Amino acid sequence: MYEQKTKETDQSVIEFIEQVDSPKKKQDAYRLLDLFRDTTGFEAKMWGPSIIGFGSYHYVYDTGHEGDAPLVGFSPRKAKISLYFATGDPNRDQLLEQFGKHTAGKACVYINKVDDIDEEILQKLIRQSVEFLHDLYPDDK
Repeated sequence: MYEQKTKETDQSVIEFIEQVDSPKKKQDAYRLLDLFRDTTGFEAKMWGPSIIGFGSYHYVYDTGHEGDAPLVGFSPRKAKISLYFATGDPNRDQLLEQFGKHTAGKACVYINKVDDIDEEILQKLIRQSVEFLHDLYPDDK
């Protein structure tokens, strides 16, 4: 049976951010912490050893695989900062065109630093992702 690796933990978000080596990345992590919290209304929680997540939802795939995940989140990784949004949101690309310097994968958007992006667009991406997941999984809060 599949065991989900990325689960909500009791690890301190602040302690995690304080362990970030780069002073600039640490400063950006605190900036993102405020932005995500203020935009979602959710307190930050650690998911696995390195993802700071906000809110949560329970998903069930057609295959029967199910689990829990944060609605949105970020991780100040060594190479880049990873921003986590809903997978499958058809409207994300339109906002990303106005976002600033980034690269994007299926669920993640990668940035070098917060100064490279438009914070208002980030807030729109966060709200849109939360709304998309609430529509997709309406029983979750």
